[in-house]
Amino acid sequence: MKLTLSDAKMFLRVDSSDEDEAVIIPIIETAKQLVKDVARAEEDFFDADYVAEEVKEENPVVKAAAYHAIAYLYEHRETADMNALTLQLRSMLFGVREARF
Repeated sequence: MKLTLSDAKMFLRVDSSDEDEAVIIPIIETAKQLVKDVARAEEDFFDADYVAEEVKEENPVVKAAAYHAIAYLYEHRETADMNALTLQLRSMLFGVREARF
């Protein structure tokens, strides 16, 4: 799954501006890292499509979690509660989390 700047801006309903892009680009990277960490996924989790039952397909739960994280971090960029966001992502990604101890 690819998380592009244009898709994120469309999801956030942000008009084009360099100032917003300077804020959104790091938020996309942070959201990707958070989703990957919460899902306990491999390093290439967002580079290739998520594999489910030997068929390559985009997982809508992972996509929804990533966009949720992007929206939360954008809307709360000065007062983000990372613990609350992590718990929300954990709930959303429960079904795709890798079992590791």
